[in-house]
Amino acid sequence: MRLGATLVHLSPAPPYATAEWARRLVGAGFESLWTPEIIGRGFLVPDPFVTLAAAATVTEDVELGTATLQVPLHHPADLAHRILSLAAVCGDRLTLGVSPGSTKDDYDALERDHAGRFRVFRENVTRLRGLLADGRDEDADLALPTSAAAGTSLLLGSWGANVERAAREFDGWLASGYRSTVDEIVAAHDRYRAAGGGRAIVCAVPVSGGDLGPTGEALARYADAGFDDAVVLIEPGGPDPERVRALFTQTP
Repeated sequence: MRLGATLVHLSPAPPYATAEWARRLVGAGFESLWTPEIIGRGFLVPDPFVTLAAAATVTEDVELGTATLQVPLHHPADLAHRILSLAAVCGDRLTLGVSPGSTKDDYDALERDHAGRFRVFRENVTRLRGLLADGRDEDADLALPTSAAAGTSLLLGSWGANVERAAREFDGWLASGYRSTVDEIVAAHDRYRAAGGGRAIVCAVPVSGGDLGPTGEALARYADAGFDDAVVLIEPGGPDPERVRALFTQTP
């Protein structure tokens, strides 16, 4: 199991200096860097496109991913243009985690329909795939096919019945470790594999200060369950990233 890290806080705290933090995480041995899309919750989580572009300029040979982009918050052509622009900076290191989102505050901030997000997600992902593959469709001409992001993996951040959908229709699955228990996540992983799923990532595994034993135990369980990646979220005041990376390498 590979170990990645989240580039931002998910709670009220001053944002990290992205470039410095990205260098620190990569220097500590983390193999991937991830950031979510969070808007309108009373504290700043920097824009994922800005964050990953900054990280791309100061790192090499490390995966950069979104976990996740809330697709219904965007017009699909605008989102495709932003992704194509980010891919031009990140190259083949970019991985896209997408989801319908869940928090109503984000939708209210942008005057979007929270109740209809699953329908809009399905519609917009269909168009987004075409725009990323070809750079254009009948309504938008965004890029030459040679500059499109056809090879970029599209992973679904999902729960409930959509775990099987991630297995059937996407290149992988993103499970959130932020609000779910290890038992819940491992059980969902079993369902994902039973449905024929490929890459499986558990994201935003919280790491706070104090005793790191529970974090090590959780990472060991995710590895034993067969997850391909775990992505830790070092919370404000948490341990140095070097300690967290060492914690995992010492896990049986």
